[in-house]
Amino acid sequence: MPKGYIIARVDVDDADQYALYAKGALEAMRIHGCRILARGGRSEALEGPARQRNVILEFADFDTAKRYFASPEYQKARSFRAPVSTGEFVVVEGYDGAQP
Repeated sequence: MPKGYIIARVDVDDADQYALYAKGALEAMRIHGCRILARGGRSEALEGPARQRNVILEFADFDTAKRYFASPEYQKARSFRAPVSTGEFVVVEGYDGAQP
């Protein structure tokens, strides 16, 4: 079964409040078996507008990634992020190696 990924691109307006989000989001990630592949490291826009933070999260599968995002634990954390950031969050199913 292919992995599920959440890809987030975020600009942050209040680092202190965003830190509260990050703390809660980490707990939700632990509960849902998330593996962090990228989190706020160096980035460069190759096409389109850049964002301050870029995050790639890996989950067992697409549905687990969606459950993480909809979970009460993540939604509580999200309540700290939403007012102080702008960004895009997508869930993507990984490639299973089968030929198209």
